[in-house]
Amino acid sequence: MPTLTPSIWFDRDAEEAANFYVSIFPNSRVVNVLKAPADSPGGKKGEVLTVDWELDGQPFNGINGGPEFKPDEAISFVVDCADQAEVDRYWGELAAGGGEHGPCGWLKDRFGVSWQVVPRRLNELLESSDADAAQRAMEAMLQMGKLDVAELEKAYAGS
Repeated sequence: MPTLTPSIWFDRDAEEAANFYVSIFPNSRVVNVLKAPADSPGGKKGEVLTVDWELDGQPFNGINGGPEFKPDEAISFVVDCADQAEVDRYWGELAAGGGEHGPCGWLKDRFGVSWQVVPRRLNELLESSDADAAQRAMEAMLQMGKLDVAELEKAYAGS
């Protein structure tokens, strides 16, 4: 089976973005930086064309395609967090340097890439056989920016 690699269009900062991401996620690395072998209408010889990196084994590609397209919320990456400490860490680090906090655990990093920072506990609460409790957890989540496990559990419990 072929490997599927998400490719993200950047203006001119694919290498900076790749370095930012690998600094946040464990077991991550920049794999390759492809530079232009000659001048072209889109750039000069030696400028970065594409960057390949891995985030904990998941391959990614970034292309310096210019300002024509920008990332948006139609595509996002979910960060599956074991606990509140991981939520806090990834929420803070991904938004650092000019990112934007959004609703319901969503944020945009400084490159415009969208992330969902989600504690595993949220899915456990929402998948509960207690429909009323699951609804209370869902309603609480809809009021949050960064997700708060303790508050989700309080809502689930009805307190």
